[in-house]
This record gives sequence, structure tokens and C-alpha cells, in this order.
Amino acid sequence: MGLRKEFIQFLADTITDELILRDMIEVPDHVDLETQLFRVLEDEINLEDRVNQEVRTILEQYNDHMRQTGISYQEMFKMIKNELVRKRKIIL
Repeated sequence: MGLRKEFIQFLADTITDELILRDMIEVPDHVDLETQLFRVLEDEINLEDRVNQEVRTILEQYNDHMRQTGISYQEMFKMIKNELVRKRKIIL
């Protein structure tokens, strides 16, 4: 998705502040919940980018074969991505 880190940090801060404000959670003084939430959000937001990069790496190995057989790069990309998502039970 490619959101800027500043926006992800804003989301983490806002979510944490709202949860505390509404008395939905209590956060001990020594816990940096904003940083932890930022890491989780960033990891989830960038998950599809990492999957796409892995698919590109896989397709590089089969470039010649795809050219010889006339298989579309886009079709193969979609097939491999769907297979990785299914096998890993990823929700995008």
C-alpha cells in the first residue's frame, strides 16, 4: 500500500490515545504502546509489498520459460501471488 511512516505513526498515536481516553485499556508507564502498535501497523500495511516482491523474485527464475511458452507475466504474477496468499493464509 505504501503509506508514509509519519501517517502510520499518526494512526498508532491516535488509536492508542482513543483507547486510553475511552477507558478501554490501561497502559503501564513503562510500556511504549505507540511504538509497538506502529510496528504492527507498519508490518501489516507493507505485507502485500513483500508478497509482491517475492512473486517477482520467483518469476525472475522462470523468465526464459515464460517467453518460450508465451505465458503472460501478469497472469503468472496473479497465479503465483494467489497461491502464496492461499498457502500462507494471508489476508490482503
